[in-house]
Amino acid sequence: MAFLNSLNISGSALTASRLRMDVVSENIANATTTRTVEGGPYRRKMVVYEAKEDGDFRSLLAKNMAAASPENKGVKVAAIVEDQTPFNIVYDPENPDANKQGYVEMPNVDLVKETIDMMAVTRAYDANLTVLNAVKSMAAKALEIGR
Repeated sequence: MAFLNSLNISGSALTASRLRMDVVSENIANATTTRTVEGGPYRRKMVVYEAKEDGDFRSLLAKNMAAASPENKGVKVAAIVEDQTPFNIVYDPENPDANKQGYVEMPNVDLVKETIDMMAVTRAYDANLTVLNAVKSMAAKALEIGR
């Protein structure tokens, strides 16, 4: 049934968005962490999304217009990668992690960027939740017709 496909797609997007929210929260929580288990400051993490189906747009469109397979639709998290931008250097000679010149490498986390990312993923989550609720409502209305 077509509405079940819609539920699967929205559900996969909700799951992926939730993981992205967790990663953004971790970035914010570690914005001042100068020492990690791996050594050095915390490195910002980013979530990479990917379509559950591989292929170019034209072939996917043609395939889905002909006969859709619901288990292959939606979005998934392909990877969680570390941001390779350089660390921020701050002068703080009192910090135990400071070098001989008094400079400390701080995480490459920008709180403004993380706040914007959180706002974007929250909006995406809300949009997918709205789609999910609309599909549920349409299914309920369809069942009422049969009465």
